[in-house]
Amino acid sequence: MSEALMDLASYLAEKLDGKIGMPVLAYGELTVPVEAGNIVDVAGFLRDDVRCQFVSMIDICGADYPAREKRFDVVYHLLSPRQNLRIRLKVMTDGETPVPSITSVYPGADWFEREAYDLYGILFSGHPDLRRLLTDYGFEGHPLRKDFPLTGFVEVRYDDEAKRVVYEPVELKQEFRNFDFLSPWEGTDYVLPGDEKAKQ
Repeated sequence: MSEALMDLASYLAEKLDGKIGMPVLAYGELTVPVEAGNIVDVAGFLRDDVRCQFVSMIDICGADYPAREKRFDVVYHLLSPRQNLRIRLKVMTDGETPVPSITSVYPGADWFEREAYDLYGILFSGHPDLRRLLTDYGFEGHPLRKDFPLTGFVEVRYDDEAKRVVYEPVELKQEFRNFDFLSPWEGTDYVLPGDEKAKQ
């Protein structure tokens, strides 16, 4: 398998010279960095080229690296049933620069791009209907960003008694914990809840 992927990497480097970065073989898959402006051309080539035939788009997802200047990766996973190969494309972007939509190449990318927009705030230019997909209409922020706060927001639910949708402050079902990291064999300096009933 790795030999076929290495051959594919050499072929792509030859055919897409200047449109892709250096392909990397890792974890049994070929990862190809692509500049945002070239993603539509590269995806079209991978789908249409006889030697590639990546006709199936498996997934598009985001990844957040807040320490980088271009903090987001848009990751595309493609499958070639004819070649029995998978490939991963990675595009780096920031929160303001849109990535061209590949819905013209893979119509199924529509909801995947909407999900990346909704959860990470990644913008896609040329998308036919870029709006939130998983969060509520009035939701503020993007919940999969690493800097998204855990508290201070509202949640929405249907109240069966009021027969309407209600907004409430987010309630964490489990309190924040301060761990003492003591060995359980040494015991603690305080009485744990429920232990007060035990014989001393």
